[in-house]
Amino acid sequence: MPLALLALALGAFGIGTTEFVIIGLLPDIAGDFGVSIPTAGFLVTGYALGVVAGAPLMTVLGTKISRKRMLMLLMGLFIAGNVLSALAPTFALMLAGRIVASLAHGAFFGIGSVVAAGLVAAEKRAGAIAMMFTGLTVANVIGVPLGTFVGQSAGWRVTFLIVAGFGVLGLAGIARLVPEIPRPEGVRLSHELAAFRNAQVLLAMAMTVLGFGGVFAAITYLTPMMTKVTGYADSSVTWLLVLFGLGMVGGNLLGGRYADRRLMPLLYATLGGLAVVLALFTVTAHDKPAAAVTVLLIGALGFATVPPLQKRVLDQASGAPTLASAVNIGAFNLGNALAAWLGGLLISGGAGYTAPNWLGAALAASALALALTSSALDRRTARVAPSTTASMSPTATASASSSSSSSTEVARSAARDVREAAGSPR
Repeated sequence: MPLALLALALGAFGIGTTEFVIIGLLPDIAGDFGVSIPTAGFLVTGYALGVVAGAPLMTVLGTKISRKRMLMLLMGLFIAGNVLSALAPTFALMLAGRIVASLAHGAFFGIGSVVAAGLVAAEKRAGAIAMMFTGLTVANVIGVPLGTFVGQSAGWRVTFLIVAGFGVLGLAGIARLVPEIPRPEGVRLSHELAAFRNAQVLLAMAMTVLGFGGVFAAITYLTPMMTKVTGYADSSVTWLLVLFGLGMVGGNLLGGRYADRRLMPLLYATLGGLAVVLALFTVTAHDKPAAAVTVLLIGALGFATVPPLQKRVLDQASGAPTLASAVNIGAFNLGNALAAWLGGLLISGGAGYTAPNWLGAALAASALALALTSSALDRRTARVAPSTTASMSPTATASASSSSSSSTEVARSAARDVREAAGSPR
């Protein structure tokens, strides 16, 4: 495994920690600034919307420099945002710090996915992407609970300074270990935007929004559900979140392992299983052991979809994957924000704290329907291609074959250059 993947995972760890640790620190922050809890909640919403907007914006701004340098600039932005949050004298500046940090999030994972995939052989791309995302999932097991404990004990400002320190370590690791891969020649913004005319790219992103929306429809309201419906004590919620994080880690690694072999069948299994488990959560939420197991399964099934969905976007936008990859990261957060909002409407309307679970099940089932549609489109394209080739003249066929061979050789040469720069075996 290239050491550069560890540097990317470390950066992902810091980003994952700052994204989710805010949830456990909201009461302390609200008290310090003298604002209500709902107002403090804008620190969560603002971050998510910043990721959605920042993913394409920062990626486009970085098209003129190498991917390594862009990753370093993004980590610098992340560090600055967290330092601003830690030192902010007013709530408005705290929110500004959160937004600054969020601008780095989507582009880091989008560009990082492309870099990670380029460091290994083609048959190991999903595993490399999963290795980077392991930093995000481990953050929910270690970084978030530890950051919450430190914030409640020593003050939330200390937590954000520590997170900024992780950003410094990630920046140093990227500078030292990630190879200086040249910016692809001939790839312009127009080429990157052209990927969004591909129906398969759009279908994959829609699956991302709906599938992850299903997860966060339930998890966003886990605390009131577990305390008011299941009967857990407030202090137990932290350990339930750790359990969710452990499921994330396991699901992410398994998703990375099998996405390289059977990508679409894996999506059928995980999205279908997620829909069933979320529907059952309306029942298991009334029993403590069953609820704990369900939380673990939601984390595992939800994050098992991350490597295959990200790889699906990379594969379908193979000619210019950077912007599409970053926008897909924004799609994860768009799903989070929309599902949390819709779940809140259900609860406010009197449907109860388990109602978001039904919403999550419906969203996951919709994502499964899109996966089946995407596969049907693949099969249709595969049937059309042979007939098109057969109708070509012998001269045109020979020319196309020659062109294909030439393109393949160029791709192989580029892959060798990347592996040599990374110091990985051929």
